[in-house]
Amino acid sequence: MRPIMLFSVLLLALFGFSGSARAQAEEQALVDRATLTLQEMMGPADNTGDARAMLRNAKAVLICPRIFRAGFIVGGEFGDCVLSARDGGGSWSSPAFYSLVGGSFGFQAGLQDAQVISLIMTQKGLNAILDSQFKFGAEAGLAFATLGRSIQGATTAAVGADIVTLGRSRGLFAGITLDGAFLSADSAKMRAYFGREIGPRGVVVAMEVHNPGSDPLRGALMRLGAAGSGGSSAAPAPSGGTTSGSAAPGRVQTENLAPPPANRR
Repeated sequence: MRPIMLFSVLLLALFGFSGSARAQAEEQALVDRATLTLQEMMGPADNTGDARAMLRNAKAVLICPRIFRAGFIVGGEFGDCVLSARDGGGSWSSPAFYSLVGGSFGFQAGLQDAQVISLIMTQKGLNAILDSQFKFGAEAGLAFATLGRSIQGATTAAVGADIVTLGRSRGLFAGITLDGAFLSADSAKMRAYFGREIGPRGVVVAMEVHNPGSDPLRGALMRLGAAGSGGSSAAPAPSGGTTSGSAAPGRVQTENLAPPPANRR
């Protein structure tokens, strides 16, 4: 009887580990897509210098690698996002995970997917995202700016804004707005990625946890947000944080975004 019980316990443990690894792989794929989105939208293109200048002064950045918009009469949008914040020493946190959903009503039809980056320029803007369910364009006391099809002159267009959003649809910069969309912390994704229960403030402000799989994203933020935006920089683990997860750090190369393979680890 005891060997059967022991075998059952081992089998349950094996399936539990497999499920945990698979869940973390899904979260890592989202972090990797966010890294590629950042590199593609703020890379060494002629018209991204102003956006990188704003990144240098941003308190945090929200990256949504793929926002889907679809509708016929009644429309909607949804996507997964990651949030990283800068500490006093210029290092960036591991990412907190968020879900974005929204809806609209009117004469519309079609399907669109877009890459979106929101630069959080003030502490007030960051607190609003961290403290509650956040609604773009509707938070009292916050100023929002949406950059148009060209982001040249962005530093002038976004003066005084707490949150600045820029988007790209099918390879082109576009005047994408998230007004009316709700942003909510995804505790399940954070639990899977860091191996413990933790909220977004613990991840991006207190920096209590760290997953080395996020180092390419943090390194890209440091590199692109540095004066001159040149060269490469390693991303040290946030001081005081505990390391979680099994993903190994590495460099994510710039390439066209595509859904990750189902068996990605």
